[in-house]
Amino acid sequence: MTVHGELAVVPTATRDEAEQALKDFTEAYNAADKAYDPTLDAHRVTGSLGAINQAGLKARSVTDPDGNPRHRPLELDDAKLVIPRKAGWPRWFVADVDSNTDTDGGQGDNRWLLLFVREGADRMWEAAHLTVLAPDRVPAFRTDADGWAEPAPADGATLAAAPRDLSRDYAAYMKSGEPKVFADGPHTSQLREQRAKISNRPGLSLQFADQELDTGAFAPVGLVTEDGGALVFFSNRIYERATTAHGYRPRVTAEEKPLLTGEVRNTLTKEWVTSLTALVKPGPADTGQVAIVNRVQGVTSLKGS
Repeated sequence: MTVHGELAVVPTATRDEAEQALKDFTEAYNAADKAYDPTLDAHRVTGSLGAINQAGLKARSVTDPDGNPRHRPLELDDAKLVIPRKAGWPRWFVADVDSNTDTDGGQGDNRWLLLFVREGADRMWEAAHLTVLAPDRVPAFRTDADGWAEPAPADGATLAAAPRDLSRDYAAYMKSGEPKVFADGPHTSQLREQRAKISNRPGLSLQFADQELDTGAFAPVGLVTEDGGALVFFSNRIYERATTAHGYRPRVTAEEKPLLTGEVRNTLTKEWVTSLTALVKPGPADTGQVAIVNRVQGVTSLKGS
């Protein structure tokens, strides 16, 4: 009997392979951050983390052409590898690590959850998401007798919401407040309220358009938690358009200028990419069953008109 590799349910990585991927990412990240050179870690980042990282380094390579004067080497220790068993590509795993960017113990303590993705046998492992959580907010993941984790079902068969739909649903929610699957909080109801407050100021109008970002390296993935829910990583794109009254121009900061195309007269459109992490409760579907526990976003381009 022939077992096809793309059909066999196997661990997505060996533990040694995952440890090496984490080491390779850290080395590339440090080199890029020290030199402010996006080419030095472009091969180790992807998805929303990659889009945000590369745009930031591109901008800083212009504002600080001699490199990062405040560079502090990143160290990632106490790695807990959460590796699922699944069939086919892409393959992925999560590294739950302690970084040297926090204060160990107390309110300043946190854990980094790095999602690594590998798109094919000829591709490298790349970091696609970074989630920062307090240690007691990191959920326990369901594992089998051999310690391998369980991927969340994309169709949400056992969950209150389908992971594959979260990007689309979040974009719709930010526009209209529907669907009501998302729990209130700083990344949902409070963010909508903040936008409403700043949308119309004297002499300045702000418009937001949220779009799903869920294909290729941006495809959502998740891990089943011990309670039968899931921790899901997904992405979104935001267009923020600022229009000023006659005689005024939207402000472009020095850090944003390297990402600008076009001439700013009275309109400036910023494109943001957002990395989101959600805790989805077990099914059935109901109101407020998806809690956004982390959101990181960065400007990836600006266009003036």
